[in-house]
Amino acid sequence: MVDDVEFTSYYGRQIVKTPVWKSPDVPLYLFLGGAAGSSAILGALADVTDRPALTRAARLTAGGGSILSVVFLIHDLGRPERFLHMLRVLKVTSPLSVGTYILAPFSAAAGATAAVELLGWFPRLKRFGGVVSAIFGGPLATYTGVLLANTAVPSWHEFHTKLPFVFGGSAMAAGGGICMAFTPVGEAEPARKMAILGAGIELAVIRGIEGSESVVAEPYHEGRPGQFMRAAKACTTMGLGLAVVAGRRRWGAVTSGALLAAGSLLTRFGVFEAGIASTKDPKYIVVPQRARMAARAAGAPGKDGGVRFVTP
Repeated sequence: MVDDVEFTSYYGRQIVKTPVWKSPDVPLYLFLGGAAGSSAILGALADVTDRPALTRAARLTAGGGSILSVVFLIHDLGRPERFLHMLRVLKVTSPLSVGTYILAPFSAAAGATAAVELLGWFPRLKRFGGVVSAIFGGPLATYTGVLLANTAVPSWHEFHTKLPFVFGGSAMAAGGGICMAFTPVGEAEPARKMAILGAGIELAVIRGIEGSESVVAEPYHEGRPGQFMRAAKACTTMGLGLAVVAGRRRWGAVTSGALLAAGSLLTRFGVFEAGIASTKDPKYIVVPQRARMAARAAGAPGKDGGVRFVTP
């Protein structure tokens, strides 16, 4: 019998550095930005189709979510001027740089639209601001998935083709669910459909991640990240089912909207914590590297793909 292999690194130090991003600041930023982005799209569609109650709810959700997301981002950065310094350069090869130039105009447009919506002023300006925020809403809802996957964190980078879809679907579920909960059922049908579609996408893609044969999928099942992911799936599944069955009733819309928003929030915490956990165990770096080396020696692609990890 051979003892189980224990993967260690030189002097017990981590092979990949753990990101310095803080929790709950970053997961809340991811959640609020996604919900705001999808709500902005929903608000523009509702305005065109003459649904004033849904338009108002979506605009206020987009404006409030965008402002709060910037607050949490700046708190994570430590000093407000650091966010302004990020606007000094646009680097198209950097998701962080591009994301900054998505977040800044979106927040300005969504915040201004929400303000004039509350005041009841300048109807043409409201529509223009709603269109601008809707244009940036889609990229805002998905770029954070690209941002995480573009790092050296094993459990994020391995699923670089899936995380944007997880975040996009989760954003649709959250934005649609929140707007559905705050809109009379007579106008809430577009929000209900968005929430159902988003929740379905989120659950399907997460199932693909958790069912992966790659060793770096383990953190999504185990420990604290696993608890978040299981709670997220439970909330999203119940919210999806309730939206389908009773979403056209007021109590059903409110309850399913709350469950879908909670599921989206927990998904962000689960994905974030899974990535952090994967940097602290050398196994998640060593095993995929050995699999790729063995595959290259055999002249065939490995199960873990051609992912290249670079220490920051």
